[in-house]
Amino acid sequence: MRTAELLSTAHVGAGDEVVVPSYATAATAEAVRDTGALPVFADIAPQSLCLDPASVSRAITARTVAVAAVPLFGHPVDLAALQRAAGRTVLVLAPTDPTDGAEEGEGEEGVARRRANAAYLDARLTGVTPVTAPGILHRYHSYVVRVPGNGRPDRDAFARALLDRGVRCRVPVQTPVHRLPSFRRELWLPETERAAGECLALPVDAGTSRRELQRLVAACNALGGLLPAAAA
Repeated sequence: MRTAELLSTAHVGAGDEVVVPSYATAATAEAVRDTGALPVFADIAPQSLCLDPASVSRAITARTVAVAAVPLFGHPVDLAALQRAAGRTVLVLAPTDPTDGAEEGEGEEGVARRRANAAYLDARLTGVTPVTAPGILHRYHSYVVRVPGNGRPDRDAFARALLDRGVRCRVPVQTPVHRLPSFRRELWLPETERAAGECLALPVDAGTSRRELQRLVAACNALGGLLPAAAA
């Protein structure tokens, strides 16, 4: 069920507030606004990039009726923790967001292949840091890593260098939703800002060949995870 349908089922409407992630596409916040409710942005947990229960708890007000928890990149949300943070009277939603990268009609064979590709990278990458919480069953719609350094110039230079070497990559979230003109809020969400400046998505889809993975590892490790902006 899509976000708009879930919000309708929960009877979200004018005067209500719904806590949403800013580290995502604008789709969830737009769906909330379309109901007449106000999207309220919370920060993310650094290991999962999903909503941080502690930040959600701080965002709850008397008008909060729901928390829209987006399972980004195939990483499941911690619904139990969000329920505890939100309180008994708040419905926690788990809509699919376009940023999640889920493929239509995906089968478990494809998921298994992505997990195998991710495991290959986990064991060999030294120039970047994979983003995943321990002990979870990740579906790896995207394999997201952090490029260590001083923020976006380093990450973007690193991405350009990978592309020059024939390695597919993309910045998963260019601008947090709370900084978009249509949703601008005077907020400081430190983990959201950090992820927007450091994260990069690398290919682990089922069609990625072993040769591509080897080229990816060689390029990332050779670059070392840090490039000055002028280097690219």
